[in-house]
Amino acid sequence: MSSSSPDEVLARKGRLKQRYDNEYRLVAGCVPYRVKKDEGNPCSLGDDRGQVEVLMISTPNRTDMVFPKGGWEDDEDVYQAACREAMEEAGVKGIIDRTTLGHWVFKSKSSQQSSSPRGACKGYIFAMEVIEELESWPEQATHGRRWVSPGEAYQLCRYDWMREALTALLERFSMIEAVGSAQEMTDQNGVYMMLQTTSDGAVALC
Repeated sequence: MSSSSPDEVLARKGRLKQRYDNEYRLVAGCVPYRVKKDEGNPCSLGDDRGQVEVLMISTPNRTDMVFPKGGWEDDEDVYQAACREAMEEAGVKGIIDRTTLGHWVFKSKSSQQSSSPRGACKGYIFAMEVIEELESWPEQATHGRRWVSPGEAYQLCRYDWMREALTALLERFSMIEAVGSAQEMTDQNGVYMMLQTTSDGAVALC
């Protein structure tokens, strides 16, 4: 479903409200997805493996793609932050599952050899079922969007942690066999570390 936003919404800029955990910058994001119903069965809930698609976004001068994410700010909870980033970067709104797909620590190339958290991010990634696609969105000029199959998403993911998040989503749909193992992919752009997840199992509309 597509719609145009009735009011112009601007993307948040700067880090004045940015949350930190010690020296780690806190980040929230999501894997947007949709479940296409079987046209021959209007009551289908999308159990067929081939019916799940994920939404990825492009960035300038890159052929790989990413999932929407960005800084978690001090006037919002982590779920609101993930939803805001999805709207700003991908132009979508939906239902976010408060059960995390995972928590990760991201390090840039320049800080891979450092034991200090300076320059690193802690990311909280969620699944979001898309219910609305905006015709225009705040970061449209720099972020295109594209619906892809899970198999294609594995190939397009820029970072291994994104493949890990995709794997966690597909496990919920029992789809891992259809797309292969994320461990077969390698990441040349950074390092990541899986952290223990916690969850209350709730969902929120955003």
